[in-house]
Amino acid sequence: MTRFPDRRAAGLRLGEQLSRREWHEPVVLGIARGGVVVAQAVAEVLHAPWEVVVARKIGAPGHPEFGVGAVTASGDTVYEGHALRALGLTPEALRETRGAEQAEARRRENVYLGGRNPLACGGCDVLLVDDGLATGVTARAAARSIRREGPRRLVFAAPVTAKDADAGEVDEVISVVQPANFRAVGEWYADFRPTSDDEVLALLGVTVR
Repeated sequence: MTRFPDRRAAGLRLGEQLSRREWHEPVVLGIARGGVVVAQAVAEVLHAPWEVVVARKIGAPGHPEFGVGAVTASGDTVYEGHALRALGLTPEALRETRGAEQAEARRRENVYLGGRNPLACGGCDVLLVDDGLATGVTARAAARSIRREGPRRLVFAAPVTAKDADAGEVDEVISVVQPANFRAVGEWYADFRPTSDDEVLALLGVTVR
């Protein structure tokens, strides 16, 4: 199994692949936090502006690590229907959790932007980037939020994606590898340490006082 050394190396590989395509005023958006490292490398290769987008998983009651949905800072929300049915849950039952995660997404977005306005995406080719695509729940929430801004084209791109993953309201999914034996994103990286807020802020050039 060939693995990427780390997120930056994976982003450079992805950027090289994307550079073979024609893009109209491309804008790169990295899903916080791991996707930000990949997005910065992609933008470097494409010589494109880039920004961060925040989508938070909505965890099952009592098991917050088990994501049954995701929400963005703007409130765009998606749920994993089969997971809800399996656990006997409804979106209404998760309203409080969803609200808390949206508030956290908004807080993080404000910190990451450092007082700047988000990049305008209307009429541009938008590349939504993450370090991988497994279930795709956060990607779908982020894509729904971006789609409302009227991009010319919305593409999801990641170094590794599962074959059956759903990135939501995108025009295309592009990856470097799409392994048949995909189990988890982290298995395809030699270094898959969590990306910290400090790393994200440093890449974005944001100084927190």
